[in-house]
Amino acid sequence: MNWNELLRLPSTLLAILAAVVLFIALVQLVAARQRLHERRHFAVAGHTLLLVVFIVLGVGIAGMALSLRGYRFLDEEAPVVQLDSQILAPQRWVVTVTWPDTATRKFMLAGDDFRIEAIVLKWKLPAMLAGLPPLYRLDRISGRFDDANEEMNGPRTVIDFGQAGPLDLLDLRKQFPRWLPEVDTVFGSGAYLPLVDGGHYSVSLMRTGALVARPDDATAQRIGQPLGG
Repeated sequence: MNWNELLRLPSTLLAILAAVVLFIALVQLVAARQRLHERRHFAVAGHTLLLVVFIVLGVGIAGMALSLRGYRFLDEEAPVVQLDSQILAPQRWVVTVTWPDTATRKFMLAGDDFRIEAIVLKWKLPAMLAGLPPLYRLDRISGRFDDANEEMNGPRTVIDFGQAGPLDLLDLRKQFPRWLPEVDTVFGSGAYLPLVDGGHYSVSLMRTGALVARPDDATAQRIGQPLGG
């Protein structure tokens, strides 16, 4: 992952800030030990107090970084992933997902379409006025059948992207809503398109939170062909 992609992750920025704060705490520890050797007890107490404050602050920021693992800042239109599909058998597909940092994963899907979903988090007015952008993370990808009966009775293929951290912000907001007063809304956004053999799709997220899936020109032509064409 390049630095441009890393800096789009709020967890990265918070981790850097936590490291800086904990480094300052380490400086206070060294200073406290020096003052102790000099028998300057009042200065020792001051440095010890600052040490405790910076440790608590650093651990708190590190916890926030863990809760935001997998989330990214939402720009005017953020590219999310690229998808490539290959057919294995009727209504059976292998889908390769490529992230902007070139990381890839392959999934097996059943159905006629793919559906991809994301979690979007927006802030209340004070945070918005301060320029804090919305956040998002990919949630899951699944296969979708065009026929409702097949959708009910056919094999379900749902894959969790597994991008949530151990203290995911979404879970924390559900359990402790009063702890996160600046979080305005958390909602899901999804998009689906028909799967074709050799298909290539780009998925992006608008600043409004709408997830948009687009086929390239060749894929769009194949989608428009009648079955068996």
